[in-house]
Formats: sequence, structure tokens, C-alpha cells
Amino acid sequence: MSLRIALLSEDRGWHAERLRRAFARRDCVVRQVSLARCGIDLAGHTAGLHLPGFAARLPDGVFVRGVPGGTLEQVVLALDVLHALQAVGVPVYNSARAIEKSVDKGMTSLLLHHAGVATPPTWVSAERSRAEAVWRRERAAGQRLVIKPLFGSQGRGLRRLSRRDRLPPAAEYQGVYYLQRYLDGGGDWRVFVINGKAVASMRRTGRGWINNVAQGARCVAVVNDRELEQTAETAVAAVGMDYAGVDLMRDAGGVLQVIEINSIPAWKGLQSVCGVDIAQALVDDFCARHLCTPPVAVSA
Repeated sequence: MSLRIALLSEDRGWHAERLRRAFARRDCVVRQVSLARCGIDLAGHTAGLHLPGFAARLPDGVFVRGVPGGTLEQVVLALDVLHALQAVGVPVYNSARAIEKSVDKGMTSLLLHHAGVATPPTWVSAERSRAEAVWRRERAAGQRLVIKPLFGSQGRGLRRLSRRDRLPPAAEYQGVYYLQRYLDGGGDWRVFVINGKAVASMRRTGRGWINNVAQGARCVAVVNDRELEQTAETAVAAVGMDYAGVDLMRDAGGVLQVIEINSIPAWKGLQSVCGVDIAQALVDDFCARHLCTPPVAVSA
């Protein structure tokens, strides 16, 4: 009997379609569900959980392609559903804990630091006075800072502070300052890691200082760069993820620095320049390690 997979995604775009095809090759039936429509239902028949399309029985596995934003309460409920699914034995890829650690840039930076993974000096505080003291000290030392939303993706909300800039109001960043020393690398790298192994890498060069495909960055494949791959693999192991997209840059001394780790990474830009079918690699890993299904032969 075919396994039933819940694909948690907020849209039906390119990534979802690639994953649906990859799961079909593994003889899995996929139903796409918005995590925003899931919740708790203690009167139902599915271990106290409500997932549209799975009223009689929970899915055999869950692939998380999107966690919707919203109020703190809405985000907590979404993560509660993922935690509960794991608690009753449904494999979730990436796990709720992995997503929590990576969606919070402050926690990611702290975990990388504790694991000895090189990452730029970073400060996170809800106190404006402390953030201003950091900015004064860094500016006096000839450094620049980038301020980022604690929760955010695709380069949205990033702001580079010049020497004359004042810190923006904390309310623009939900009351928390995430400050990171700016690295002027003229581009960055994205490494895609699955099950602890780098499977594809690229160099990204943005139109401005933000190197993000969603904002028009140019992508070029990178192959056989073991320093780059090993740094990304070590970073993913430190945070504990099934798969991730790792962003890296070099500092002024040429040392590779991990900038961010993404637990729900996009890969359309990377797919356009690499020879690996990333969606199939993800699905094959999920099925082999979490659903214990052998590869399915696909006729040419």
C-alpha cells in the first residue's frame, strides 16, 4: 500500500511540484496541507490532531516546506502540531526542534559559536542602550554592522548600517536587535546539505550587497570545494538538521564564516546550476531513513 505523505506548504509553486513528482517516484501519495489550517482536536480520531485530508488516520510522514508567519500564538500552534506529530510517531522532516533552532537567528548563531563553527561576531538584545553601545564600539573600530529580523528569510528586512546611520526603532524589528558584523565578500556561497553530506553548492552574487536569489542574485555552480562543504556539514551537525541550506562568506582574513542556516531552504536557483535533482535527493533521504522504504526503480 502506498505511503501517505502530508506536504506542509503554503503555496503550490515550483518547490511543491518538484516534491510531489519526487514522492510519486517513490510510490507515495502526497496531499498538500497548509500548516495554518492544522490544529488540536481532542474529540477527533487522529491522536488529538486535526490535519485537513487526514481525518481518519494521520499521515505516514510529514515533509515541512513552509511554516506560516503570524502572531506568536499562531506560530506556537503551528510548531505544537509538528511536535505532537513526532510525539505520536509520525516522522517530520525537518523536525520541529530543528526548525525552531534555525528560524531563530540568535539561537543558530549561539549554537554555531558553542560548536566552534566560525561565524561573524553577533549581538542579540532587546535593550536599545546595549545595541547602541555595540554599534558605537564597532563603528569606532572601523566596522560596519548588518541588522536583521530575528525571524525572517529571503533577505527581507536586512539593513546595512553606515557610519552616519542611527539604529532604527526597535519596533521595526519586533523589539529585538540582531546585529552582525558586516562582511564585504562581494558575494556568498549556498551549500545544500542532506543527511550530513553536502550535495550541491553555488556562488551567489547579488545586484547589491544582498546575495539572495529571490532578490535577483546570479548563481554559479561550485564543485569539489571540500573546505566549503566540510564547513557547511559541520554547521548543520551543530544545529541538528536532516537537511539545510547553509550560507557562507569569507572574512577579511579569508576565513570561511557561516552566516545563516536555513531549515526550509529554497533551491530553485541552485537547481538551475547543479546536476543533482535536489527534490529527489530530499525525498529519497526522507523515505530511506525515516519511512524505511527501499528505492523504487523508475523506468526510462
